[in-house]
Amino acid sequence: MTKKTLTQQRYKLGEILIRAGVLTEEQLQKALRVQQAEGGRLGEVLVRLGMVQEPDLMVAIGQQMGIPYASLASGLLSPSREQALEQLIPAHFARQHVLLPISRNLNSLTIAFADPLDLITMDNLTKMTRCQINPIVATRTDLMKAIEQFYGGDKLLQEAIDRSYEPGMAEESPPLLEDESEHETLNLDQLKAEAEEAPVVRLVDLIIRQAIKERASDVHIEPQKDRLVLRYRIDGVLHEISPPARHFHLPMVSRLKILSRLDIAEKRLPQDGSFMMAMDGRQIDFRISTIPSIYGERVVLRILDKSSILLDLSQLGFDASSLAEFRRAVRVPYGLILVTGPTGSGKTTTLYGALNEIRAPEKNILTIEDPVEYRIDSISQVQIKPMIGLTFAAGLRAFLRQDPDIIMVGEVRDLETAEICVRAALTGHLVLSTIHTNDAPSAVTRLVDIGVAPFLLSSTISLVVAQRLVRKLCPACKEAYEPSPELRRRLGRSGDQEQLLYRPKGCESCGQTGYYGRTAVFEVMTMTTELRDIIAKGSSAHTLRDVASKGGLVTLWEAGVAKVLDGTTSLEELMSVVLLETD
Repeated sequence: MTKKTLTQQRYKLGEILIRAGVLTEEQLQKALRVQQAEGGRLGEVLVRLGMVQEPDLMVAIGQQMGIPYASLASGLLSPSREQALEQLIPAHFARQHVLLPISRNLNSLTIAFADPLDLITMDNLTKMTRCQINPIVATRTDLMKAIEQFYGGDKLLQEAIDRSYEPGMAEESPPLLEDESEHETLNLDQLKAEAEEAPVVRLVDLIIRQAIKERASDVHIEPQKDRLVLRYRIDGVLHEISPPARHFHLPMVSRLKILSRLDIAEKRLPQDGSFMMAMDGRQIDFRISTIPSIYGERVVLRILDKSSILLDLSQLGFDASSLAEFRRAVRVPYGLILVTGPTGSGKTTTLYGALNEIRAPEKNILTIEDPVEYRIDSISQVQIKPMIGLTFAAGLRAFLRQDPDIIMVGEVRDLETAEICVRAALTGHLVLSTIHTNDAPSAVTRLVDIGVAPFLLSSTISLVVAQRLVRKLCPACKEAYEPSPELRRRLGRSGDQEQLLYRPKGCESCGQTGYYGRTAVFEVMTMTTELRDIIAKGSSAHTLRDVASKGGLVTLWEAGVAKVLDGTTSLEELMSVVLLETD
C-alpha cells in the first residue's frame, strides 16, 4: 500500500468527498443529521439525498479503502471468458450480492464489488472459490449492467420467449371477442395452476427484470387477434420487444393478478393493484392496471424504482436563476406553489424534491396523493380512496385539523379542492400542488375558470412552475453538426457562426436510440407586484405572459433552447415536447 493511500485512509468518507470538491460541509452536516435520524450508511444517505453521484461516492470509498475503482466505460468490468469465471461464481450469487468476477491469476481472484464493506460475503467467496479475493469497487448501476452482459440476462429472456412458441408449452386457445367473453365459463383452479407453472413464473420474472435493466417506466401487454404485443416505455417513448406466444397471455395476466392480489376471475371490468419485489438489493414498487379489450385484458405495469428517483432539486434540470427562485419560494412559510404540465412531465418528482429539501424534524408535513408513488421518511403521506369518501377535498379538510406546516396536494381537480388550498395558504400554511395546463400563466386562469376568486389567487400564489421532460442525448454517441442559417435564426444565434448543435446517432449504450435518460425544462413564474395586480383584475393568460416576460420570465422554449445549445438534448426532441415559439 502506497504512502499516498495510507494518508488518504486517515480521512473519513465525508472529508474525502469534500476534498474532492463534490460535497460541501453544509451538505455533509445535513446528511449526518439524516443518518442519525434514519440510520444507514453515510454513503447511501448521500446518494439518496442526491448530494453525491454514485461514481463519485465509489471513487471516494476506493480511496478510503485503498482499492481501485472501475467503471463500465473504462472497459475494466469486462471479465475474461476464457477462465470459466461463471463456474466459480454462479449468476444467482453475483446478482444477489451485486459483484462480478473479473480475472484470476493462480490463487488470486479479482472481483468488483458494489459493497466492498460486506466482509461476510467476501469471506464466503474465499471459501467458495478457494482463492484470495482481490477487491475493486464499482457502482451498483455499472455492475448490474456488467453482470447481465457477462451472464447473459438478455439471452435468458429471449430463450424463455422462444420456448413459449414450442409445441406443448401451453394449449392454444382462440381469442374471445367481447360479446363472447360474457358467456365464458372460467375454471379458476386451472387459471391459478397455469399462472403458477414454472415457465409462466420465469417468463414474467424475466420480462420484469429486463424492463428494469432497460430503465423502463412501464410495461405494456396488449393482446391482438393472433399475437401479443409487448412494449417497454423507456425515456418516455414506447419500444416494442419480442413477445411471448399468444397463448401465454392469460397465464401471464393471471400471474400478475395473483401478485397484485386482484380477482383473477374478473375479466370484464378494469382492475388496479400493486405489489412490491426485492430485486438486486433494492425494493421496487409495481402498479398494475388492467382493462378489458375485444381480444382479452390489456395490462400496463408501472415500475416505481425508488433508487432512481431524483430528490435533489439541483439535478432536475433547473438553470441557476430558476432554481434560486424555486428554492426561495419553498422556504417561505406560507403561500401556494403550483407545478403544471401534462401527465408524465415529472411534476410530482419536482414536488418530492422540494419536500425532501425543506423537510425537518420541526416541520409537520402532510401529503395527499393519487397514488402515493414514493414514500419519503418523516413525511405523513395519505392516498385518496374515493370509494369510501376520502377525496382530495375531504383529506385537506382533515389536514387542517392536524396542525400542518406544509401540505402537498397531488392535484387540484375541482373547485372545492382549489378553495381549500387557497384558504390553507391564506391562513399561514405552505401549500404545494399540481394542475394540468400548458404553461405557467395558464395555471392562474385555469383556477379562475373553475371558480376561485381572482383576488384570492393574487394574495396566495407565490410561484408557478411549468415543466416538460426531454430525452438527453447519449453522451457516448451524440454527434455534432453545423446548423443552417434558418436554425441559427430560430435559436437566436444568427451571429454565432461557430455554434454547433448535437443530434442522436445510436450505439450499444443507448440501445441504438441516441438518447439516454431524461431531464426537465422549466418555466418559473415568480409573483411580482404588477403580476398580482393584473391577476386580481382577472386578466387573461396572454396578458399575464406579456407582463411576466417583461419581468424576465424564461419560457419553456427558451429554457429548452439553452439545453439544445449546451448539447444536453437535440432540437428535434425539444420541438417534439415544447411548442415552437413564433416571431
